Amino acid sequence: MTVKVIVFDFDGTIADTLEALIVVINRLAVEFKYKQASRADIEQLKNLSSREVIKDSGVSIFKVPFLLRKVKLELAHEIPRIHPVPGIKEVLTQLRSQGNKLGIITSNSKPNVMSILQNNEAQDLFEFVYAETTLFGKHRVIKKFLIKEGFTPEEVVYVGDETRDIEAAKKSQIKIIAVTWGFNSKQVLAAQNPDFLIDRPEELIEVIESLKQRDFDSPKV
Repeated sequence: MTVKVIVFDFDGTIADTLEALIVVINRLAVEFKYKQASRADIEQLKNLSSREVIKDSGVSIFKVPFLLRKVKLELAHEIPRIHPVPGIKEVLTQLRSQGNKLGIITSNSKPNVMSILQNNEAQDLFEFVYAETTLFGKHRVIKKFLIKEGFTPEEVVYVGDETRDIEAAKKSQIKIIAVTWGFNSKQVLAAQNPDFLIDRPEELIEVIESLKQRDFDSPKV
């Protein structure tokens, strides 16, 4: 099966939201009773898996959904300062021009995503945006997407910057391209054994071309 759809995570993969998220998370520290994070703390957290980050924060697992909801609401105030990762818009434009269908599956809210895309004139690059409500439920959103759109796992590849993106893709039986310019460090991403691990947005084009060539060269039965 030829890859037909490239699905992207949003925060850290397409949008450079880290600084805005740090501001929001520190703003909510008192309300949710966790310590504020310094730049040094964030660098340390990059070496932890997504689940380890939650555990390290000390936030009760029962409060995480409420914290996530509040972060999304507060992030809306930071939208004017959020821009795409350097080089990603040009890569997305080229991928789209090559006939690929592009979409987003994210833990952020759809209004936030659409506002950031529109502010940066990138909304027309994507054919769909699916927003999930939990940190670790992305695989369920992917499976719903596959059923609704009528795609097989072999026709889809996912691009993300966190260990939970790798986890979700594997549970959904789709290929995963992990990117090192987002939240998690290269080392912790590599430990999760993604199908591909890249350091620059331009490498996306090479990986997608290699996948399509591999499909083309596969014997037909």
